[in-house]
Amino acid sequence: MTTHDFGSALPLLAEHAEIEQRLADPAVHGDPPALRRLNTRYAALGPVVAAYREWERAAGDLGAAQELAGDDPGFAAEVPGLQVEVDRAAELLHRMLVPRDPDDDRDVILEVKAGEGGEESALFAGDLLRMYLRYAERRGWRTVLLDATPSDLGGYKDARVAVRATGVPGPGEAPWARLKYEGGVHRVQRVPVTESQGRVHTSAAGVLVMPDLDDDAGAEVVLDPADLKIDVFRSSGPGGQSVNTTDSAVRVTHLPSGLVVSCQNEKSQLQNKESALRVLRARLRQIAVDQAEAAANEQRRSQVRTVDRSERIRTYNFPENRIADHRTGYKAYNLDQVVDGDLDPVVQSAVDADEAERLARAGTTR
Repeated sequence: MTTHDFGSALPLLAEHAEIEQRLADPAVHGDPPALRRLNTRYAALGPVVAAYREWERAAGDLGAAQELAGDDPGFAAEVPGLQVEVDRAAELLHRMLVPRDPDDDRDVILEVKAGEGGEESALFAGDLLRMYLRYAERRGWRTVLLDATPSDLGGYKDARVAVRATGVPGPGEAPWARLKYEGGVHRVQRVPVTESQGRVHTSAAGVLVMPDLDDDAGAEVVLDPADLKIDVFRSSGPGGQSVNTTDSAVRVTHLPSGLVVSCQNEKSQLQNKESALRVLRARLRQIAVDQAEAAANEQRRSQVRTVDRSERIRTYNFPENRIADHRTGYKAYNLDQVVDGDLDPVVQSAVDADEAERLARAGTTR
């Protein structure tokens, strides 16, 4: 008989019960940010509790059958099948208890930047941005374009978008849990619109994905007003009545690090300032995370997430309609569907590789 020790699950069960009691308190519902955090954590703990209860039930049935097996051959015949149920439930619970990314329940800020390839790279950056916007739409997420620099032929030299879940996403379903694997260099192979002889060119665009810090998490990064240089300027590009007519765009420079963040897509100067500060906090936190990982000499946090943001992660081959992920080995010939937002199978290959690595580190096999 296989034995299992799930003492590490007990604090999580206690936390789940405590949150359940707090959610029943009317006072909590008067604080929307706190309520959202509690609901998110409650949803994250739910599958762990369900898996523990299922294992507990199966183990109880097995124990009862073993006790009665000596007096009743019918119960003895059930023992092997019940043991299989216990082991299956135990394996699921083991997987649930493997430490997960603490940011998995967060929204994200996603940046796309043109790289090598000139105007063709900017066009590809625009394709990537549209792919992520359509992917977010398919998953029911909200998107807010924070800032963008268009190129001459309709692409983007750079663009920054916030991707936010609606309601309380289930475990592994929040924007960060799905999009965190997108950071790196994306390579495209196709005939550029500027190519007159039909030759295939290779260019690239970079993607940076950062957890979007909510009000509570913002305490992790404290911005000293003395460290900030804030400039306002007139917005450029299409927009509403205030765009191009008022100094509503905001540029924030973080003097100690030299980081510069601009936002101009909101209607008011205050909204643009808040968006810029939010992006700045996310960038500073990500830098701190990367530095901590490097100091700990971690080459990878998983098979698919690296400290080196310049890693070439994926190739988009338009002549062959082929998409290939170089980290996971995923390959498919439906590139037209992927760039239209059907990104889930590609993302899932990264999720599966990450889970396999975490299970291996925890000494558990799938």
